Amino acid sequence: MAKQPMLKFVNVERDMPEKRPPDLRRADFDEIYAEYADAKAKEQSSRCSQCGVPYCQSHCPLHNNIPDWLRLTAEGRLQEAYEISQATNTFPEICGRICPQDRLCEGNCVIESSGHGTVTIGSIEKYITDTAWEKGWVQPITNAGERTESVGIIGAGPGGLAAADVLRRAGVQVTIYDRYDRAGGLLTYGIPGFKLEKDIVARRNAQMEQAGVTFKLECDVGRDISFADIRAAHYAVIIATGVYKTREIQAPGVGGFGVERAIDFLTASNRKSFGDTVEAFENGRLNAQGKKVVVIGGGDTAMDCVRTSIRQGAESVKCLYRRDRANMPGSQREVQNAEEEGVVFEWLSAPKGFVGDPVTGVMVQKMRLGQPDVSGRQAPEVIEGADYVEDADLVIMALGFEPEDLPTLWNEPDLPVNRWGTIKADYVTGKTDLDGVYAVGDIVRGASLVVWAIKDGRDCAEAILAQLDTPKAVAAE
Repeated sequence: MAKQPMLKFVNVERDMPEKRPPDLRRADFDEIYAEYADAKAKEQSSRCSQCGVPYCQSHCPLHNNIPDWLRLTAEGRLQEAYEISQATNTFPEICGRICPQDRLCEGNCVIESSGHGTVTIGSIEKYITDTAWEKGWVQPITNAGERTESVGIIGAGPGGLAAADVLRRAGVQVTIYDRYDRAGGLLTYGIPGFKLEKDIVARRNAQMEQAGVTFKLECDVGRDISFADIRAAHYAVIIATGVYKTREIQAPGVGGFGVERAIDFLTASNRKSFGDTVEAFENGRLNAQGKKVVVIGGGDTAMDCVRTSIRQGAESVKCLYRRDRANMPGSQREVQNAEEEGVVFEWLSAPKGFVGDPVTGVMVQKMRLGQPDVSGRQAPEVIEGADYVEDADLVIMALGFEPEDLPTLWNEPDLPVNRWGTIKADYVTGKTDLDGVYAVGDIVRGASLVVWAIKDGRDCAEAILAQLDTPKAVAAE
């Protein structure tokens, strides 16, 4: 009788990949986790309880077949594990690195609730696909035959790239328009290398190019090409721009030198990692070296900013967040990593204004959590008389992102948007009320997760393919 390879969570403890020591991590932008060895990946996969109702899978936006590829990994059938993983996820090695597993799959692992520690799903997912690339199991994108129909995709981020992958595998001609000089969107310019090394993204971009996807980069829709022209050139158009407009606060001194936007700071840092010349970095404006840095916000972007500042050689880094640790929206794992690297968190603290131009300090008001609102979340309240000034040479605003005014920017007043400025589109198909126009990812959901953008892109592409194959569409060819 074959030995049972699974359900070993009682005897085998949870064991994450080893983290590099904080003093080494602070010195570079390399990923902080070591790779699993094969034996360790098998061991940790074998802890899965193979639930009849796998909550890890149901709480994954992509509904990845997690128990199946954990079992295959435990059995040493790694190539099959990769094929199962790739079947539902366009970029499993990216999700394995940047998904907030503690809030999704791992956070809903059944053995976690029984006190045995969750399966290290994200690390195993990363290991499976990294090994697949190393072993040559990742095959070029191919199709059974080329189709004449073309789809234009505005935005080369995760949603647009995921849609392009599905469409090219079906033989559809795909052109991606993006304002930046490199594809990848926030994967390239918004997420630091210590969470997602850029060769990982570049490898997928190259795979898309080799598959015949046409990239029109440094192409700003509404300036370099009109939205109307893109619609006229394609059977369908997918809007996958994301949301990049920084949420602002109204406070004295907010426009001063040294009070900067998170997206500008992170983009400058990532451009430097590519070897680009970045004037705002060279002149010190977007460079944290030797400075007292204060980051305002509690999401994952704020965590990226504080940890980037540490690596740039900041004298000190503090993060102000108006709620407490338990109520912050960012990953608790990221907070722990930041604390290990020397970041100080000032909980229940909010900016009231900024001193100096260039900035020399942040006027901080202390908060307390009041009564819960209708959603059950406690609203922060100001504690009168508890204000103070926090010294700062660089303040980074990481308060979230909002959509740009696309109907105005693109001279398309009929583009349907809601009162928040995001595009009105069907949540399953991405279809809007404009004929042949679809939208996916953050420009529909608001600022969200990469994994949701991937799901939206895949679902939208499948909807377009279904539409192409309807009798009406076929007759129109």
